[in-house]
Amino acid sequence: MARLLRMPEVAANAAEAVLQGWPIAENTPFAAGDVIATVETEKAVVDVEAEADGVILKTLVPAGAEVRVGAPIALIGDPEEKTDDLDALLAELGVPAPGRPEEAGGDAPREPVVNGRTESPAPAVNGRAESPAPSVAGGGSAGRVFSSPLARRLARTAGIPLQEITGTGPNGRIIRRDVESAIARRGAASQVPASTVPPGPEPAPASIPTASAPTVSAPAASTPVASAPAAGAPAARAAAASRAFTDVPHSRIRRAIAARLTESKQTTPHFYLRGTANAGKLMKLRARLNDGGGPVRVSVNDLVIKAAARAHVLVPAMNVIWTPDAVRSFSSVDVSVAIATGRGLVTPVLRSVEGMTISSVAAAVRDFAERAKAGRLRQDELEGGTMSLTNLGMFGTEDFAAIINPPQSAILAVGAVREEPIVKNGRLKAGTVMRVTLSVDHRPIDGVVAAEWMKVFLALLENPVQALA
Repeated sequence: MARLLRMPEVAANAAEAVLQGWPIAENTPFAAGDVIATVETEKAVVDVEAEADGVILKTLVPAGAEVRVGAPIALIGDPEEKTDDLDALLAELGVPAPGRPEEAGGDAPREPVVNGRTESPAPAVNGRAESPAPSVAGGGSAGRVFSSPLARRLARTAGIPLQEITGTGPNGRIIRRDVESAIARRGAASQVPASTVPPGPEPAPASIPTASAPTVSAPAASTPVASAPAAGAPAARAAAASRAFTDVPHSRIRRAIAARLTESKQTTPHFYLRGTANAGKLMKLRARLNDGGGPVRVSVNDLVIKAAARAHVLVPAMNVIWTPDAVRSFSSVDVSVAIATGRGLVTPVLRSVEGMTISSVAAAVRDFAERAKAGRLRQDELEGGTMSLTNLGMFGTEDFAAIINPPQSAILAVGAVREEPIVKNGRLKAGTVMRVTLSVDHRPIDGVVAAEWMKVFLALLENPVQALA
């Protein structure tokens, strides 16, 4: 029996996701457990597996389309099922016959054409119908402007009225590329300096003072007077063009990072602790671990992760998060690791770090880094954890403070390992030091608990063999 495959809610509270691809072609049978669609969220790629054997009768959205959660994305049927009139079957299921995609990677067509006009039915999201967005004038009939939901949202975010945008989609419909072009034009226009003089005659200066304007004495004849001759206007425009900037539209991951960290600073009361550790033994241990030439090299970051997990075991009051009704305490230590990619920052979670060997930690972090850069992290790998670790030491950064990734309760910012003068037993000597900054959520964790954790953690860095126990 034919049925609709709908966009799943692959990430908590997600309203939309991108249909990245169709691993199974139309009219190709698949088995239960096969990946039949690939969905991209802000930070991960999720494989949608088939619940039972079947066949994809028709895909309803193209690869690259942004689709609302709950919206139909394909028509699937039982194995060997065939249908002569797919459009009629879709109509019975309440789905208008799909047209051609308006743009690669853009909006999938959602409004059917009725009597030569595009109508916008209320799409169903999570089983509930939304009221249609009002249409406004421009390119349609009777003073109406038709636009895709994505185009409306982009225009609203950019503060550009739809009436000022020319649609290039079917029947003059405004689509994503039209809004992006309008944003680019507005950005370019804002670069023309106010002092640029357009070509044409200059207005004659007023020589008679009025009651509302004070008299200004004219400069002496020998004083040079700045002028903007018409011949200089092209040069001024060329100079303005050379200072023009380019607006890069926000990516999904950049919007997610902005929203999440803004929420964190607005709702999470941060406090900070800073510490400095003598990292000489840490560096020697790392060198010994890598002397064997094993398949995975251990980094300083891997050792810091193990030390942080061990500190959580020794100070269990830090291994908590805040919830609306309780402070939730965990028996295992899950630590997020910040990884920079070309698409943005992601924080996959290492599970039960306290039970992992140092080589297992190194291998897991390397695997996360490779898959993060390829955009192949799973959504479940980005969820959970009580603490994150971010390291900018490889860039020479001495110390910095980071923003907590909610709902976690802490984040550790790790600086560079540096040679500096230190005092030991009252004597000055050269030493190897590392500075760290711990950002803490004050709701579930008091300052004394965080200070106790920092003391234990610094001691583990200075005696790293204990962190591997």
